[in-house]
Amino acid sequence: MTRPSRSPSPASDFSVAFLAELIRRGVRDVVVCPGSRSQALALAAAEFERAGLLRLRVRIDERSASFLATGLARESRTPVVIVTTSGTAVANLLPAVLEASHSGIPLVVVTADRPAELLGVGANQATVQAGIFGSAVRRAWDVDAPVSAEGAAELASDVLAELTGPVHVNLAFREPLSGAVTLPAVEPGEWEAPMPGGPVTIEPGPLTVVVAGTGAGPGAEEVARQLGAPLLAEVASGARFGPNLVPAYRELLTEPGFGERIERVVVVGHPTLSREIPALLMREGLEVIVVRGNGRDAYDPGRSARIVAGVRVSGAPDPTSRGWVGPWVHASRELLAVEEGPAASLSDDRIERADFARAQLERLREPVTRRMLVDAVWAISWPHDRLVLGASRLIRDLDRVAPGKKIPVFANRGLAGIDGTIATATGIALAAGGDGVTRVLLGDLALLHDAGSLAATPGEESPRMQVIVGNDGGGTIFDALEVAGSADPELFDRVLYTPQSVDLAALAAAYGWEHRLAATRSQLDDALSGSGSRVLIEVPLPR
Repeated sequence: MTRPSRSPSPASDFSVAFLAELIRRGVRDVVVCPGSRSQALALAAAEFERAGLLRLRVRIDERSASFLATGLARESRTPVVIVTTSGTAVANLLPAVLEASHSGIPLVVVTADRPAELLGVGANQATVQAGIFGSAVRRAWDVDAPVSAEGAAELASDVLAELTGPVHVNLAFREPLSGAVTLPAVEPGEWEAPMPGGPVTIEPGPLTVVVAGTGAGPGAEEVARQLGAPLLAEVASGARFGPNLVPAYRELLTEPGFGERIERVVVVGHPTLSREIPALLMREGLEVIVVRGNGRDAYDPGRSARIVAGVRVSGAPDPTSRGWVGPWVHASRELLAVEEGPAASLSDDRIERADFARAQLERLREPVTRRMLVDAVWAISWPHDRLVLGASRLIRDLDRVAPGKKIPVFANRGLAGIDGTIATATGIALAAGGDGVTRVLLGDLALLHDAGSLAATPGEESPRMQVIVGNDGGGTIFDALEVAGSADPELFDRVLYTPQSVDLAALAAAYGWEHRLAATRSQLDDALSGSGSRVLIEVPLPR
C-alpha cells in the first residue's frame, strides 16, 4: 500500500518530527497510554516501533505506565518518554514524576492538551496542564497547537539538553488529531548524558567513614578503599561489597569506640534507611562532604555539609588505617553471625545419622521468618539478576543483615513511596533483558497498591519475574514506630496497620501469574529456585 507523502494532520507532522529527533539523540523507549488527544504521538511511536527504531510499551493506567518508564530509565540509564492524553491522565503521572525528580531519573513527560480556544470555557477533559508539575520537573514547555512540523526538532533537542531529571512537554493539538504519515530517514544516535562538574581532591587522614545511599554506585566502594575508611553502604546503594564493608553500621554507630570517634564523613547517594545516619551527619564538629547526585536535593540533614560534584582521593591510606577500618569490619561480622544448621554427619552410627536427618527435616519445616526470607532472596540473587526492593519493612530488614555482594539492586527511595513498585520492576526487567530473573521483594500493602501493574499487555514481551510478597496482613512497618506504643491499639490498627485479607492466589490468577505459597524454609527454597516467567511467591509472616 502506498502511503501519502505528507500527513493531512499538523498534529501528526509535528509528532513524527519530534519523535524522530529524540531518536537521533538517543531515545529508544517510549511508554504510551491510550487517549484521543494524544493519538498523533501514539501512532507515530507505533510507526517508529514497526520500523525498528523504538521500543514501545502500552499501558492503560497512567500511574503504572509512568513508573514503568522510570524503571526502564533506571536500568538503561537513558531518557524514556511517557505519552498521555489530557485531563486527569496528566495528574496520574505526578507520583512517578516526583520519584524521578528526587532520584534524578531522565524522564520526558509528553502530555497532549486542548488548544487555547478550548481552555477556560468548560470544554470536556480540559484543565490547566501548563505548570501542573511545578518544581518537580527540571524544565517545562507549553507548546501551542502546531500548524506544521516546524520547531519540532528544535524542541526535542532542547528537551534532551542537560537532562538530569524529569521534564514536561505540554503539546496542544487541534483536529484533525492524526493522519497518515511517512517516516523520515532517521539514524539512531547515542544519548550524551550531562557531565558532572569536576571532583574535589581529598586525602586520607581524619578518621573517616564513607556513607553510600541509594544510587551511590560502585564508585563509593572504591573511595572507601582508597581512603582506608569503613564503608557504610545501604543495600540499594550499588556499593554493598568490598573489604571495607560494614553491614551492621546501624549498631556500630551507637556502639562505644566506633561512632563517636568519627571525624569526617563522605556521603555518596541518598541514604534513607536508618535514623543513625542523619543523626551522625547532624553532629556538631564533624566534617561532612556530600557528593551531589542528580536528585532534586543534596542530602544534607545537618545543613552544614560541603556539597561537591565528586571526590578524587590523592595519596595512599596510612599504613595504620587498618587499625581504624579493621575493628569496624570484624565487629560487623560478629554482629551478623547466625547459627548454622546441623553439620552433616559422617558417622557410620545409625542413631547419629538418624538424629541428623531428623534435625535437617525439622529445619526444612521451620516457618519462614523475616530474617530467613531476606537472607534467602539475597543469597539466590546474582549479577545477571535484578533485585527490586519495595518501600516496606523488608528493605530495612535486608539492610540490617545483607552481607557484601556485588549485585544490581534497585529501590524507589527518592521519596520512598509505596506506589509503583511492580511497574518499576517490570521496566527494569524489560530493559535488562538477558537470562536473569528480576525479583521484587515487597510487603502485601505495596503489592496491593500496585496490583494493576501485574497485568500483561497482549503482544508485548513478558520478562522473567518473581514477585515475592511478605504477607503479614497489613502495614507492620508502623509497629516499630513510637506511635505504636502511644496510640489506642484499635485505632492504630484501623488507620495505620490497615489490615487486609486479600486472596493473593486469586489475585495472581486474575492477572495470569503463577502463585506459590512458601510458608516453610523448604517451600521458600523451592519457590525461589523454580522456573516460570511470572511467579508470585506468597510468604506468610507473623505480625
